[in-house]
Amino acid sequence: MFGQDRTELRQMFFTAWKKHQNKQLMEPLEAVVARIIELHPEYHALFDNESAQLDKDYTPEMGQTNPFLHMAMHISIQEQLSTKRPTGIEQLHQSMLNKIKDPHETEHLMMECLGKMLWEAQSQNRAPDEADYLTCLKKYT
Repeated sequence: MFGQDRTELRQMFFTAWKKHQNKQLMEPLEAVVARIIELHPEYHALFDNESAQLDKDYTPEMGQTNPFLHMAMHISIQEQLSTKRPTGIEQLHQSMLNKIKDPHETEHLMMECLGKMLWEAQSQNRAPDEADYLTCLKKYT
């Protein structure tokens, strides 16, 4: 999505949010980022102090959720839906949405499966398994 650099990724969020607040013209990806930030008012305060957030570590051991990872996963899911990859994602998303009735909450459930797939791939030093991801999503349909 933005490369592997954590600071670069976070900077993209700050830039998009600033442009949104100042009603400036945004690139399409910046507009997506700004919409995701809008959906997460619990994270708005962190955008008041860019320098403190660019290098901040968020660890589960400290009971913290990484807000940038959370929002990036929303963006990843939206990208999956727009590119129809993996094959079948659109249909599963629509089935979940029909059942849950809330697009944001649907993405949160999808994030559970996406996070599981990515964690397993990383911990086993292998490529993400799209079939496992789709199987996980099916339990919510």
